[in-house]
Amino acid sequence: MIKEFTPKWIAWEITRRCNLKCVHCRSSSLITDKHPGFTREQAFKLLDEIADYAKPVVVLSGGEPLLRKDVFEIAAHGTQQGLRMCMATNGMLVTDEICEKIKSSGIRICSLSLDGSTEEVHDNFRQQKGAFQGAIRAAKLFKKHGIEFLINSSFTRRNQQEIPKLARLAKDLGATAWYMFMIVPTGRGEEIMEELISKEEYEEILNWHYEMERKEKDMLVRPTCAPHYYRIVLQRNKKEEEKVEKRTLKFSTGGSKGCLAGQLIALIDVDGEVLPCSYFPKSAGNVLKQPFREIWEKSELFRDLRDFKSYKGRCGSCEYVGVCGGCRARAYAITGDYMDEEPFCGYVPVKLKKEVIKP
Repeated sequence: MIKEFTPKWIAWEITRRCNLKCVHCRSSSLITDKHPGFTREQAFKLLDEIADYAKPVVVLSGGEPLLRKDVFEIAAHGTQQGLRMCMATNGMLVTDEICEKIKSSGIRICSLSLDGSTEEVHDNFRQQKGAFQGAIRAAKLFKKHGIEFLINSSFTRRNQQEIPKLARLAKDLGATAWYMFMIVPTGRGEEIMEELISKEEYEEILNWHYEMERKEKDMLVRPTCAPHYYRIVLQRNKKEEEKVEKRTLKFSTGGSKGCLAGQLIALIDVDGEVLPCSYFPKSAGNVLKQPFREIWEKSELFRDLRDFKSYKGRCGSCEYVGVCGGCRARAYAITGDYMDEEPFCGYVPVKLKKEVIKP
């Protein structure tokens, strides 16, 4: 195992069934689904295999993982194997009883999604009346039972004005962290391409996040699917003579690079396909057919993603490729080539600027 590319964080889609129908859902989840998913025995075997190789964070995801009856048995088995088990839920099914099961299974932290600071905005995004109240209720129950939780918020033009309001709401609810997701148009998200935030506004939002992060002392904050934030951090740290470490050592992956797809993170979907990240619908291999370790170390897709010198366009010429890398999933979604340049970054590399001004 190459230490530089040790798996640090694995999301696992243990079911594709879901009680919501969110506008941006990467897997187009529905309450009824034809994908049977892993049997309990297959699930245990996969966790054993991962634990024998590395000790990453494993996030039980979906769909809605609480719709799977043996979710806590799976979590407990992972905990017994020394894995850091977590769960991503929309909160609708969280009760006092569920909270007790979360704690007894060894799940360390849960994530909730809030895409609006009000019922009107969040329920519109999630396409389900009551979704906002469900998430707020879950946050309060987690707090009551001493369960750490973080809040994920996804943004398009539909709700981008909610960004600062959601940061405040996450803190008021007592979240350990707030992650600001910039939409990658995959799955149901392909239907809202016209809602994607422009590259110019994207840059403004990331600069706002930088200012907010400097002031935030109590809650961890992280822009996600926004790799060029790391370029902005370096640019502004250099200008303001701050140390980069202050901004990069908080994250659970332990990485200080923007796009970590196939490098430190991966998604295992309900059919066993290993994808570079949750928004990258191209498989590197299937864990029901070959060992996870073999896929992680030898797949052509993952090897490509780790070869930064082969990135194309502006990313390939950029002096920040080592800390940013551009969103590979967004490049794949927009251009069909995962090695192409990040389509929602407006930065022109110094190398290209010099070539333009040559006589």
